[in-house]
Amino acid sequence: MRLLLIRHGQTPANVHGILDAAVPGPGLTELGQRQADALPAALADRGIERLFTSTMVRTQVTAAPLAAALGIEPVVLPGLREIEAGDTQGKSDKVSVQTYIATVHGWSQGDRSTRMPGAESGDEFFARYADAVRQIIATGAEVAAAVSHGAAIRTWASAAAQNTPDEFGTRRNLENTGIVELEGSFDDGWRLVDWAGEPVGGDDLVDRSAQDPTGERF
Repeated sequence: MRLLLIRHGQTPANVHGILDAAVPGPGLTELGQRQADALPAALADRGIERLFTSTMVRTQVTAAPLAAALGIEPVVLPGLREIEAGDTQGKSDKVSVQTYIATVHGWSQGDRSTRMPGAESGDEFFARYADAVRQIIATGAEVAAAVSHGAAIRTWASAAAQNTPDEFGTRRNLENTGIVELEGSFDDGWRLVDWAGEPVGGDDLVDRSAQDPTGERF
């Protein structure tokens, strides 16, 4: 199968560098809505058969224009949600951001037993995200898109792809509505096809001033 993992549009938390992984979370900024509105034209020829979102509002709002254009009803999968922030939830100070990023980076380097302070472990994250992808595969779609989250996409996709090192995503940016494309399955293995870290729709949809910890290189 071909799986397009799309990061949601910009949120107020992305602008101000706030760690916000609580469900349901915020909606989109004005720029975030314009990013979402650019998805249908950018993905019109990709043959997307099924569309999925997480339980978080920002993914569902981002998916709405694409769903309407394709005539598809998005399916909500809880496992696609962002990596839990735990004790760092709602914070933007340097220590909290470094704690979050260092924990996620550690998972990418193989230390999956470590727990995000006050939240899930790497093993738990990978298990629930993989379960969500298995549910996507079970639909039988040859091409599917899932609107998910920055740290979650970068961490899971890099580890799943056999043609990249597990820490690959820590060295690549993934701006809002950036897309990571994978091909394969759990049985045959996954291959990274493309890592489009910039927003679809052009440079005018990029916010270089945003203090976005889960979109920048770790």
